[in-house]
Amino acid sequence: MTGGTRTILITGATSGFGRATAARFAAAGWRVIATGRRADRLDALAAELGPDRIHGAAFDIRDEAATRAAVDALPREFRDIDVLVNNAGLALGTAPAQRASLAQWKQMIDTNVTALATMTYLLLPRLIERRGAILNIGSVAGSYPYTGGN
Repeated sequence: MTGGTRTILITGATSGFGRATAARFAAAGWRVIATGRRADRLDALAAELGPDRIHGAAFDIRDEAATRAAVDALPREFRDIDVLVNNAGLALGTAPAQRASLAQWKQMIDTNVTALATMTYLLLPRLIERRGAILNIGSVAGSYPYTGGN
């Protein structure tokens, strides 16, 4: 990665690991692009960690057009992305698979898989140019089946 201030984009930064990652990198002096669906939580994060360090981008990661628009609308000082953290994800439903909701399955695939591929694709040229890195965060639930896990 190049010298100077570094920039990290974190999906799913409104809670949990994403929020904690944003706080940690902001405290270390990085510029943080925090994404998520809940604008109020992104605003609170920026207020807490410093609006000069945090750029909040509120959109549904499943929406490819919204994802592209958010990347295209990044302020100049946040465009040189060094690290992408694909953290957005969810798990829905606990019914046995044969009674599970197909709509929930599609929502999980669109969030956990398709959106990860889309964001990676959109940022890959910048990351290659800057010799950046991609971190994909997944649940331990992806490693083994469990009762009620869809």
